[in-house]
Amino acid sequence: MNIRNFCIIAHIDHGKSTLADRFLELTGTVEKRKMHEQYLDTMDLERERGITIKLQPVRMKYKYMGEDYILNLIDTPGHVDFSYEVSRSLVAVEGAVLLVDATKGVQAQTLANLHLAQQQKLKIIPVINKIDMPNARIEHVKEELAFLLSIDPEEIIEASGKSGENVELILQKITRDVPPPDIKQDHTVLKALVFDSTFDAYKGVIAFVRVFGGSVKRGDKIMAFATKTKAEVLEAGYFSPSLTAAKEIHNGEIGYIATGLKDPGQIRVGDTITIQSGQEQFEPLAGYKEPRPMVFASFFPGVSDDYDLLKDALSKLKLTDASLVYEPEASAGLGRGFRVGFLGMLHVEIISERLRREFGLNLIISTPSVEYAVKLTDGSELKIRSAAMLPDFSRIIQIAEPVVDLEIITPTAYLGNVMELVAGYRNTYKATDYLGKETAVISYRVPLSEIVTDFYDKLKSVSSGYASMSYEPGEMQVADLIRLDILIAGDIVEPFSKIIAKEKAFYEGRYMVAKLKEVVPPQWFQVTIQAAIGNKIVAREDIRARRKDVTGYLYGGDITRKMKLLEKQKKGKKRMKETGKVNLPQEVFLKMLKR
Repeated sequence: MNIRNFCIIAHIDHGKSTLADRFLELTGTVEKRKMHEQYLDTMDLERERGITIKLQPVRMKYKYMGEDYILNLIDTPGHVDFSYEVSRSLVAVEGAVLLVDATKGVQAQTLANLHLAQQQKLKIIPVINKIDMPNARIEHVKEELAFLLSIDPEEIIEASGKSGENVELILQKITRDVPPPDIKQDHTVLKALVFDSTFDAYKGVIAFVRVFGGSVKRGDKIMAFATKTKAEVLEAGYFSPSLTAAKEIHNGEIGYIATGLKDPGQIRVGDTITIQSGQEQFEPLAGYKEPRPMVFASFFPGVSDDYDLLKDALSKLKLTDASLVYEPEASAGLGRGFRVGFLGMLHVEIISERLRREFGLNLIISTPSVEYAVKLTDGSELKIRSAAMLPDFSRIIQIAEPVVDLEIITPTAYLGNVMELVAGYRNTYKATDYLGKETAVISYRVPLSEIVTDFYDKLKSVSSGYASMSYEPGEMQVADLIRLDILIAGDIVEPFSKIIAKEKAFYEGRYMVAKLKEVVPPQWFQVTIQAAIGNKIVAREDIRARRKDVTGYLYGGDITRKMKLLEKQKKGKKRMKETGKVNLPQEVFLKMLKR
């Protein structure tokens, strides 16, 4: 069969979307007058930040050696937080273009994505991109890549996604080397693997599928195997790159099925779709492993009436982002909201920004934390995701936290800086390896809570932007952890409470009260900000009261009149301090998230 299914994998900002643009131009899939940069990135957020957040499939027609071929491309994200999108794409294809930036060389996500592709036994096509850049180190990067893949450097294609140089060579190599879909399997029974989905007000849930057996067309009665949901196909077709209806999608092809279902939870990513009548002797396709949320944050609507809107918004986002996990949560101070699981800090930022833009929601976001396992004196075990859920310390035997295997890739010139940075965090050093002459790979075992907030930014700054990182979840590890609370005007503010290593609690408490002093707006009375561990106050700052001249309207007369007014103001301020509440605007929570 003249079908080739492939995806592009790379580290963030190595030029995947630009290369995909050239593919679309070369194959005539998109007319030149309609073409614009990052064509497959459909979100404004993706274009503004210059990153891919969502995988995007497209079908291209290509003529090679007098024969017509169909090339199905899936463009994938590069950031470590979206590696789940990459793993889903790899299951649906037979080949992968491994793209490496000629100016930066092999980086952490290049390695992580390559390992994922090798596990799926895909055909790897190595390409060095951005060879037209003045600071391109082509020979050096070629040597690194050849060493990594154990191949001859001559097999690596040198190309430029921007100028289009040698892009035709990549398409030819894909056509020659990527194996066609294996269609010798069972022809009759429909087996379609759902690798993504979206929602349309008219067509309902639209499942993006790779067909591994049989075929599907409009009017077919289908069933999702895991949820046992039944539906009738309203439309089936391809991505070109917009949804284009077709008569039928056959074995080996990538396309979409419009189900008409209105409940987003009925079609799950990783599920197998089959024909209703043929499921008696049916073996579902092996889906991919469920994503494990790494970071948890609480989202509360700024206005309590927006709770239902937030619930609806999260269920719609869940459809386009299968790695999002959420459950209802209630807080004494903030009312009803959701505890949301993410794959990393960029993921938190992107989702909160999408909720604000696409659904107009104003949110209060708690400090992101990880999931802890708590063992109690009565022998039971608890899984907790926020400090507010932590039981009384007299009932706790031990607390375990998740650790990850961290891999940092850096030029050897910055090796000392990077190791010095990691030394400031709790870590266990594992090994240092070398890729070629100038690139080092350092491995550590680190508690996830240490690196989840600001580690990536610090790594970039100590290495002038050259170092990169990726991490793999490990097991739970027992640690000496305590709860740190923040009190504003004598009241505990739950979103700022956190579980933290005992040796760091004092410094963290001091840092947080100092920052809150800067970001909390002054009130009409003096506000005290304290950091506390149990009943012990470890840090304190005071915000001075706003001043109002109550004697401003007096013009002479007896001094006792002035003293009387000042005494009255003093009593009023004292009463306000005892009964007054401090209302924290949303900006305070957002500023506390950014370190």
